[in-house]
Amino acid sequence: MADNILEVRNLSKHFKAKHGALHALDGVNFTLERGKTLGIVGESGCGKSTIGRTILRLIEPTCGEIVFNGVDITGLSHRQMRELRPKMQIIFQDPYSSLNPRRTVSQTIREPIMLNRMIRDKRQLDMRVAELMDMVGLAERFVNSYPHELDGGRRQRIGIARALSVNPEFIVCDEPVSALDVSIQAQILNLLKELQNKMGLSYIFITHNLSVVNYFSTDIAVMYMGRMVEKASVEELFGAPTHPYTRALLSAVPVPEYHEEKRKRIILRGEVTSPVNLPDECRFAKRCTRVCAQCLEGEPPLTQTRPGHFVACRNP
Repeated sequence: MADNILEVRNLSKHFKAKHGALHALDGVNFTLERGKTLGIVGESGCGKSTIGRTILRLIEPTCGEIVFNGVDITGLSHRQMRELRPKMQIIFQDPYSSLNPRRTVSQTIREPIMLNRMIRDKRQLDMRVAELMDMVGLAERFVNSYPHELDGGRRQRIGIARALSVNPEFIVCDEPVSALDVSIQAQILNLLKELQNKMGLSYIFITHNLSVVNYFSTDIAVMYMGRMVEKASVEELFGAPTHPYTRALLSAVPVPEYHEEKRKRIILRGEVTSPVNLPDECRFAKRCTRVCAQCLEGEPPLTQTRPGHFVACRNP
């Protein structure tokens, strides 16, 4: 039996809007095996970042269960969550706005350690900061530098060091490389992989870049308007995509080799359904070329079509 560090059951998050409820997440279910990476992909506004922040309870869920290390954390108090938070960390998308411009590299990395009272001796604290900087590839000469003095890659390394400072088991990577140059992206992805192998970390990796998620993840979940429409291993999803939306996404991935056969691009047409006061039908129906009468009779459930391959579609 798989050792799951995280189980998400029927997770939903609705925001109050002027004309009703905005459905950011609806009935999301998945598990994350310890030491593995689940990539979450989809277009902007599909609920990717909301999943990550809700799991960490930076945003409170509307309903559902979040089971971390066998404990349902949705009902924990603020004090109980504070005791748990060192095990659950996040790396933010923007490596500049997520750092305090008035704090040096050293001050930023040591702050979580001091808040959680993990090390109180100043000499040991300085040694721990130096160790973390070395771990993420930050030269010692930057210890007293400020964020504006560093490039995007080094800023993101500070964010990674800050997340690692409290010895986490699970990290939400919320589009951690989307704001970086391609060459720097590769360095950060390789660093995260190296840290995962060394420390046994479990990741949720949120991105809109399918090439990145193909390289970095163990399994992939595809989101569309707050619903998980397909979930499978990387090999299975890229080799045999089933949901029409997944096929459209994969058709847009550039092929780098000129001698390879070009993919036939699937153009999605039709109107995007409003996430406010959603009708009881498939959310992709208005853009789907395979829509049928059953698609308008309620939301299709996420069902297993092959071992480990889950799809929410009545006419795949």
